[in-house]
Amino acid sequence: MKIQGIVPPLVTPLSDQDALDGEGLQRLIGHQLDAGVDGLFVLGTTGEGPSLSASLRAEMIAQSGRLIDGRVPMYVGITDTSLVDAVKLAGVAADSGAAAVVAAPPFYFPAGQTELRGWFQRLADALPLPLLLYNMPSCTKIAIELPTVEALIDHPNIVGLKDSSGDLKYLGEAVQLAAAGRPDWPVLVGPEALLVEAMGLGAVGGVAGGANLAPKLFTELFAAVQRKDQATIDRLQPIVIQLQTLYGFGKYGSSYLKGLKCALDLRGICSGLLAAPFDVFKPADRQRVATWLDGFADSGFLAQ
Repeated sequence: MKIQGIVPPLVTPLSDQDALDGEGLQRLIGHQLDAGVDGLFVLGTTGEGPSLSASLRAEMIAQSGRLIDGRVPMYVGITDTSLVDAVKLAGVAADSGAAAVVAAPPFYFPAGQTELRGWFQRLADALPLPLLLYNMPSCTKIAIELPTVEALIDHPNIVGLKDSSGDLKYLGEAVQLAAAGRPDWPVLVGPEALLVEAMGLGAVGGVAGGANLAPKLFTELFAAVQRKDQATIDRLQPIVIQLQTLYGFGKYGSSYLKGLKCALDLRGICSGLLAAPFDVFKPADRQRVATWLDGFADSGFLAQ
């Protein structure tokens, strides 16, 4: 299994608080595959994984696995405060054809780095699939610090890192640790606006939430970086920055998810419903997203 490229973190289309929008999921995955993505990440932050019931998470994994049907690797988020439940969810992922699972630190009690290292070692030992570490301190309130990364690189079942910290110094040092200890150990970047810079530091790809809406933008940008096509990079990077403005509508930190799901809803791709406690946008913000879509359509990258 080679982990690289553009791996969109799928939103979870909902028809109710505990029901999947199956038709929307089919359209969403179809758009990603048509754009040539390199993998799909189910039940990450963009997929609202920690907010979903165990049964709904299992259904999302199973349906996604059926729709992907081995055409690209499927990565499944198993982040949980319970090690036992994380392992159980990994079993569902294995049964559904996943290539690997992804886990951020447990996010309620403030674990020390020694305890966190032990958690990931025990988790990796118990899993039926390879594990990618997920550094997401803005949500978990605890970072996987670099000495912890270094200590975990040698574990045979820990196969890479997804870094969503937005800290390029951290990412670059993680890449250097991998190069020194395990050169085939990949680092993926989360924040999509940093894809070009992160790849310059040695990241092998990105987990771009905006690819739910505009997957071809990111597959083309990744390809341009690989072939060192600066003219294309200079043309596409401003469009990526324009896409970021979608995430600023609304009052709260959840506006990223709300804006993205609202845009997908307005495009007729999937439902815009969010898991509790989040509400959908009120009419005024929904209209702002509609106006934004009209402007972004000029880029030519909106999923049809």
